[in-house]
Amino acid sequence: MARMNMVQALNSAMDVMLGRDPRVVILGEDIGYFGGVFRATEGLQRKHGEHRVLDTPIAEGGIIAAAIGMGVNGLKPVAEIQFADYIYPGIDQVVSELARLRYRSAGEFYAPVTIRTPCGGGIRGGQTHSQSPEAIFAHVCGIKVVMPSNPYDAKGLLISSIEDEDPVVFFEPKRIYNGPFDGDPHKPAVPWSAHARGEVPDGHYTVPIGRAEIVRPGKDVTVLAYGTMVHVAEAAVRVVGVDAEIIDVRTMAPLDVDTLCTSVCKTGRCVVVHEATRFAGYGAELVATVQEHCFWNLEAPVQRVTGWDTPYPHAFEWDYFPGPARIAAALKSVMEAV
Repeated sequence: MARMNMVQALNSAMDVMLGRDPRVVILGEDIGYFGGVFRATEGLQRKHGEHRVLDTPIAEGGIIAAAIGMGVNGLKPVAEIQFADYIYPGIDQVVSELARLRYRSAGEFYAPVTIRTPCGGGIRGGQTHSQSPEAIFAHVCGIKVVMPSNPYDAKGLLISSIEDEDPVVFFEPKRIYNGPFDGDPHKPAVPWSAHARGEVPDGHYTVPIGRAEIVRPGKDVTVLAYGTMVHVAEAAVRVVGVDAEIIDVRTMAPLDVDTLCTSVCKTGRCVVVHEATRFAGYGAELVATVQEHCFWNLEAPVQRVTGWDTPYPHAFEWDYFPGPARIAAALKSVMEAV
C-alpha cells in the first residue's frame, strides 16, 4: 500500500495495465513526453515506449475516432481528452459510433474504449476548462459513465474500465486531483478535502462498475453525491450534526438503484448533490429514481443542491459550487419537513 493522491492513483492504474496487457494503448494531447497537463501519464511513455503511449494532434474527434478503430481491431485504447470541456468536437464519434457499435452490428463488432477526462471547476480555469457534462453521456445508451471521489476508487475503477469490453467515459474531478487543497489559492486547505489522499495498493485490483459505496452510514437522511461533492457533503453533515447516510454514486451508468433506494427507504429523506447545473442535470435522474422506488417511504420532498443554471461563472465559481452551507440548509429543510 502507498499513500497517493488521485493523479498518482490514475497513473498507477495505467502503468499496471500497460504492463499487464499488451493490448492497452494510451493516446491523447501532450500525454507522452510531457506527461499530461495534470501529470496523470507522467513517465509512462518513457517506461512503456512511444508505440504504447502516443501523443496526438489537438483533434478530439480524431482522438476518439482513432481509439474506436483501435478497439475494433483488438486493442484496449485509453484516450485522454485534456479537459471535459474539449470533448464536444468528438461527441458525434461517442454517440453515433462508439455507443452504438455493438448493437448496430448485432454483436459482431465492439470497441472496448476508455475515455478519460478531467471535469469540474476549482482551479480557476474559467468557462472552457471547468464544465461537468456527465449528464450528457449518462443519457447515451451503450456507454458506461464513471466518476470516482478518492484515489482508491480512481485506480480500481479505471482498471475495471480498461478491462471492460464496452466503452466507458471516465470523469476525473480535477478539484481533488492533488489531495487536500480546495483549489482557491487565496484560501487555506479545508478539512473536507483531506480524504482526497488515501492508501492505494501498488498492484492490480478492481472496483466494480455499477456499484455505489456507502461512505457514511446513517439513519436520518440519505445524501446522494459523487466526485468532489462527496467530500463537501461530509463537511455539511458535520455542520448540521445530523445522522446522515452519505452514498457515493460513483457510477452514473449503470446506476446502483438497489443501494440508493434501500438507503432512502430506510431514512425516509433524501438530498441530492452535484456540481453541474441544476436543470436536466444528473441529479434529476436520481430524484426520479428515488421517487419511483421510494415514494411511500418518503417523509419529505427530495431536494437538490447544485450549480447555478448559468454558463460557468469564472469570477464567482466558489459561489456557484454547492458548498457545506448550501447543503446544510437542504439537510435542515428535509429534516424539519412534516
